[in-house]
Amino acid sequence: MPQRGGPHFADLVEQLRRVQDGFVGARLPSNTGAVVLEQLSDIADTLAAHQVAPLDAPAGARLDLPGRGHPFLPPHVVDEWTETRVRAHVTFARYHLGGNGAATGGAHAVLFNEILGRLSAGGGRPLSRTAYVHVNYRSVTPIGRRLEIEATLDRIDGRKRFVSGRLLDGTVTVADAEGLFVELLPGQP
Repeated sequence: MPQRGGPHFADLVEQLRRVQDGFVGARLPSNTGAVVLEQLSDIADTLAAHQVAPLDAPAGARLDLPGRGHPFLPPHVVDEWTETRVRAHVTFARYHLGGNGAATGGAHAVLFNEILGRLSAGGGRPLSRTAYVHVNYRSVTPIGRRLEIEATLDRIDGRKRFVSGRLLDGTVTVADAEGLFVELLPGQP
């Protein structure tokens, strides 16, 4: 069965991530900026000509790719998945830099929302929506280094699903989170 997005999709996502990292670290001279602007405009026009319905788009639907092939998500890879537990790893890049070599806290929040939300809806459970994700920042989170993620489904109370997770740099917990996800009602967007 062909992969969603075609044979070049994984490489396209990787190149887009390279562009994001390069963009946040570049200081272009005027003439180079004009060239890059024209190239990016051409790319945006090409992509605009090939838009599909959200459920048909490959970005976010490729479980075989880091971050499900969605360039907005930190590129995490799931190592173990059960009905109640997830283990994964991530390496934050320059695109996620907040300052002084540390990942921005917003990247943590997006990562935890993704991992905890997918766990909440795993194991054949109906889809759910984020009620909250509370993130505690415990230590400086480096970029360019592999970090481990652990998450658990802690309990279910009716439509409410309580989940928690930790982001680890070796044995150091750099951040932890707890979330509440609520099962969608039939027909609810």
